[in-house]
Amino acid sequence: MKLLLTSAGVMNPSIRDALVDLLGKPIADSSALCIPTATYPMGGPASAWRFITGQTPLPMCDLGWKSLGVLELTALPSIGDERWVSWVREADVMLVGGGDATYLCHWMRQSGLADLLPSLRDTVWVGLSAGSMVLTPRVGADFVAWQAAPDDRTLGVVDFSIFPHLGLEPDNTMAGAEKWAAEIGGSAYAIDDQTAIKVADGTVEVVSEGHWRHFPA
Repeated sequence: MKLLLTSAGVMNPSIRDALVDLLGKPIADSSALCIPTATYPMGGPASAWRFITGQTPLPMCDLGWKSLGVLELTALPSIGDERWVSWVREADVMLVGGGDATYLCHWMRQSGLADLLPSLRDTVWVGLSAGSMVLTPRVGADFVAWQAAPDDRTLGVVDFSIFPHLGLEPDNTMAGAEKWAAEIGGSAYAIDDQTAIKVADGTVEVVSEGHWRHFPA
């Protein structure tokens, strides 16, 4: 997959340009599926609706896609692979909303989407906060809100962790990021809402009009 791991969506022209580059064509010519699943442990149905309809200040679903559909992961196990896998393969991009990354991780595994990811070579994954963090090895205990989560481990598609929303008081300060990074232990990035991490063909690139910091392993 091609990855655009954001803190708060496609917030500025640099991140938008990175998205178009990954797509290889204009947004207006691209089909998207949005995944609101992560929001339920924290935000509930109203937050899911706002994400899907673009009624938030976090640009994702309202960028002018050729088509936009909703992929609710909790429904997939009861539908069957023969129905939903084709929907995913036909999409150019998946827009994955924020919330709790461990809950999202659980349903990615339960639904079978996690197992499908390695075969989606040309698909672009655009994550927002937890939608980005779910692809990392760990998120840190402070970012786990789902009470049934066994620990803070997630999918490990990439080999670095992400501390989103850097600079938002009172919790997401640089001092908080430093403490978090010490707990994580491995390679990690703290990124603000004007920053994204682009991953393509094994190359990791920070795209930013804001502030970020890399914590080496």
